[in-house]
Amino acid sequence: MRYTDSVRIALIFLAALVATLVILFFAFHEVLTQPVATGVMRGPKQSADVGRLEADVKTLAHPRDYTNTKQLDEDATGLGDRLRALGMTPIGRRFDAGGRTYQNVSAILGDPKRPRVVVGAHYDSDHALPAADDNASGVAVVLELARLFAATPPPGTVELVFWTLEEEPYFAESEMGSAVHANALAKEGVTVTAALSIETVGYYKNEPRTQHFPAPFVGSLYPSAGNFIALVSNTGADNRALVRRVKSAMRAVGTIDVHSMNGPAWIPGIDWSDHRSYWPHGWPALMITDTAPNRNPNYHEATDTPDTLDYGKMAALTEAIFEAIWVLATDH
Repeated sequence: MRYTDSVRIALIFLAALVATLVILFFAFHEVLTQPVATGVMRGPKQSADVGRLEADVKTLAHPRDYTNTKQLDEDATGLGDRLRALGMTPIGRRFDAGGRTYQNVSAILGDPKRPRVVVGAHYDSDHALPAADDNASGVAVVLELARLFAATPPPGTVELVFWTLEEEPYFAESEMGSAVHANALAKEGVTVTAALSIETVGYYKNEPRTQHFPAPFVGSLYPSAGNFIALVSNTGADNRALVRRVKSAMRAVGTIDVHSMNGPAWIPGIDWSDHRSYWPHGWPALMITDTAPNRNPNYHEATDTPDTLDYGKMAALTEAIFEAIWVLATDH
């Protein structure tokens, strides 16, 4: 068959267009999902305590929103006491917001003058709700990490922190607890090599179509069963690199399925936690999450109770995060 010049040009243009679309698709896939090779474990194998995780969630699963300063103070004191019992020195950073006083609680492991990895979870609740998954689950994981690191100190400097005021009306405001924390570190001249926000990590389902996504085109790239953990950050080069390092380290442990998303801020959920507070300072940061409302029907409801969570999965997650922190702390 012989083609006219115009047909030949049209076919060449069509082939070029198809090739361009294929290249763009794979480039988009690479940026969004950050495929990595599974790493080799660098830290000591750990065993998280399932019973302790459940007990800690139950202890915190009560209303503790921004209006309930008495309860938040009691919770902050309890978290400090837990750190102190592990031989750590708790740091209570008090600050004012809306005419009330709140506090973040943290502990530094290692030399405070050296660059550090920040790992934390917010302990306040949305409205007067039990908020077991959001975010007593994250707090319980950080407490268990504290116990593991008290027994096996990290190779570099790590700051474990419990933030307050992550929820509305202070989310994304200067009074957001993690923003207060990040600004204080910057003012003190601290270098943060990575910040990990452990946010809503206790709800898992094995049935198909139990996982939902914030945009229709995203679902084809991830499992349909909500039984994995997600690493979420924006598309900055440092954040893509951080996601790859954390993902590879967590997968090396082999205790929980790990997927990731580096997406633009216009995708709902990309900046929905405390990791966002570290980006303005140029520090790489990501969120570790079960994807919250994209999976858990109890999100911001009275039904978000301790009996709905999977503590075996939370223990597996804790062990994987321990390895990721070990790798990040070793790197500096």
